[in-house]
Order: sequence, then C-alpha cells, then structure tokens
Amino acid sequence: MVFIRKEFLKALVKRFYGRLKLRILGIDPGYAIVGFGIVEYDGYQFTPITYGAITTEAHTSYNYRLRDIYKDMTDLINTYSPDEMAIEKLFFNTNQKTVIDVSQARGVILLSAVNLDIPISEYTPLQVKQSVVGYGRAEKKQVMDMTKQILKLKAIPKPDDAADALALAICHGHSSKIPK
Repeated sequence: MVFIRKEFLKALVKRFYGRLKLRILGIDPGYAIVGFGIVEYDGYQFTPITYGAITTEAHTSYNYRLRDIYKDMTDLINTYSPDEMAIEKLFFNTNQKTVIDVSQARGVILLSAVNLDIPISEYTPLQVKQSVVGYGRAEKKQVMDMTKQILKLKAIPKPDDAADALALAICHGHSSKIPK
C-alpha cells in the first residue's frame, strides 16, 4: 500500500490544475438548530457552496435529537466533501442546562467529522468577529453584513445560525495556510 502525504498531493493538484481551493464547513452548534455553511476559498476569494440549518423537533426525546443531528451532519459531510471544519467554541456563563445540552450536541457534531477524517478547528466569537469585520467587539449585525459582502450574496443568510456558520468558515479561511 502506498501512502502519499496530503501536502504533497495538494501541491501536485495546484501545479496541474491551478489554484487550490479549500472547501470549508462552518458550524454554529446547537441542539434545536445547527447552522451550517460551506464555502470554497482559494486564498483570494470565497465562493459560497451552500448554507442552511439542521433542525430537531422540540418534543422529541433528546437522545433522538442527538441521533438526528449526527445522521444529518454525516449526510452533509458525505454530500459536500469538505476538506476542513470550523466550529464555534462554546462560552456560557448563565444557564447550566443549556450549556450541557449544547455541549452534547457539539460532541455529536465533532464525532461525525472525526469519523469521516475531517480536520476540525475551533474559534471563539471574538476571533470570528475580528476575522470577518476587523473588530473583535463588533455587533452581530455587522458580522452578518460583512459575511454577505465577502460572499457576494444578495441578502443576509437565514436563519441567523447559517450566517454565523458562514462567518466561521470565512474566519477559518483567513486563518488557513493555503498556497497562493
């Protein structure tokens, strides 16, 4: 069996096919709504591929909600074949029940990526705001407007969770080391 280093393979692709494009899956974790956004980044510009939300029914058993998130995430990854995943780091200082539930959902999301060998990077909201807007204390509306502009979209993505996921993907693109 022959093993080829990923970096070597990417260099070959770039040499023969032009600029390398990194396909990034951004995730805004939750258990009722998981925002997702997939973009391609070539080191110069972003191209939106798809975005939306994975939703679970409120009156469904929590264990089944986690199962549904896992299945839908796995389907999403298999359908769009992202190279890497960017996910928001959790920060809660109020509702302990919510933090536990979101953490469990986040774990299921991470598991779906790890099982399919997708590298994962985590970003704080401050890092996302700094990367997308240029100011770490930016308002949510500013981040959404800049996300729309960077991706050349006609409107701010809905739901908000999808817009947040796209901002995470943009942040990861800015942080990645893509050969130019």
